[in-house]
Amino acid sequence: MIEVIVNRYPDDTIKGFQMSGHADSGPYGHDLVCAAASAVSFGAVNAVISICDIEPLIDQRENGGFLNVTLPDELTVEVLKQAQLLLEGMVVSLETIERDYGQYIHISKS
Repeated sequence: MIEVIVNRYPDDTIKGFQMSGHADSGPYGHDLVCAAASAVSFGAVNAVISICDIEPLIDQRENGGFLNVTLPDELTVEVLKQAQLLLEGMVVSLETIERDYGQYIHISKS
């Protein structure tokens, strides 16, 4: 199962997220849940980097199945708003996947 933890500040602003595990909803290379979750999360991170012109702290493991992303502490209000919009869009997309394929992906917040 893919476990997604969305790390939020007390004001509900997203600080980052961690995604770990494997969906195992199909054979390797044909796992649609894994492909969808990966596309959504990597797309959001790439959008944050490109649109917000920032470099989040990113930790990936060699064999896949792990992604940890943390926004830098010092961001302008405007950049933080842009990053939040992109990351909240990612969360909505992942929640849509969870709604339909909850046996393979679980999202929580900390």
